[in-house]
Amino acid sequence: MNKPLVEIVIPVYNEQEVLEKSVNTLRNFLKSNFAYTWRITIADNASKDRTWEIAQKLQAAYPEVKALHLDQKGRGRALRQAWLESEAEIVSYMDVDLSTGLESFWPMIESILSGENELAIGSRLASGAVVTRQWKRELTSRGYNMLIKLFFFHTFSDAQCGFKACRVSTARQLLPMVENNEWFFDTELLLLAEHNNLPIFEVPVRWVEDLDSRVNIIKTALEDVKGLWRVRKEFWRGKGRIAGPIPADFEGMSLAK
Repeated sequence: MNKPLVEIVIPVYNEQEVLEKSVNTLRNFLKSNFAYTWRITIADNASKDRTWEIAQKLQAAYPEVKALHLDQKGRGRALRQAWLESEAEIVSYMDVDLSTGLESFWPMIESILSGENELAIGSRLASGAVVTRQWKRELTSRGYNMLIKLFFFHTFSDAQCGFKACRVSTARQLLPMVENNEWFFDTELLLLAEHNNLPIFEVPVRWVEDLDSRVNIIKTALEDVKGLWRVRKEFWRGKGRIAGPIPADFEGMSLAK
């Protein structure tokens, strides 16, 4: 497992109750259903409970699990560091609650391996998705994605589903331009990708809301609106363009188990 083809990052903050169970569920799924080499990275962003202790325990127990600690809080910050340090060919992430059905993971990765897409995302709003959540979260999600449409006329349907993957060479070109280190990180990354005409593949997912979610909806919504306006102004000013072609690097595709 020195150089995995795919790295799955799980950003966590105070998740001592579910971390070990979720990592074991994901490990068992990948061992049974994924034909290529992989690594799970637990990216702990300044947890105050036993999350880091559990992450270290899992790293010691399983060679395919890595624990990464950050001293500053921030979901986007954790993903940025984990992705930039990755030795894999494709980086991905999913939320620790595993709200998204794992059966959608392979179609997402396959869409990048095919060479036709640079990024792939799970979508709760695409045709064929099966979603179970409270009406307030449903309304907020649809309203936010409609707002993005008004600002950018984008083509992707769900900016914030915690289930995404990206070719590493592409991530290393996009991430230096992403300013947000919190929840707007996802949206900004996708907007930059589309601004540079990079193909994004959508996978309709099965998604069940985690009622123990730590997301502050009002705070996150305000952060998102400010972020959309900032990015819109930057694009008007000619910013957000990748300098030069994105290199294609498929060395890791020979790393099948």
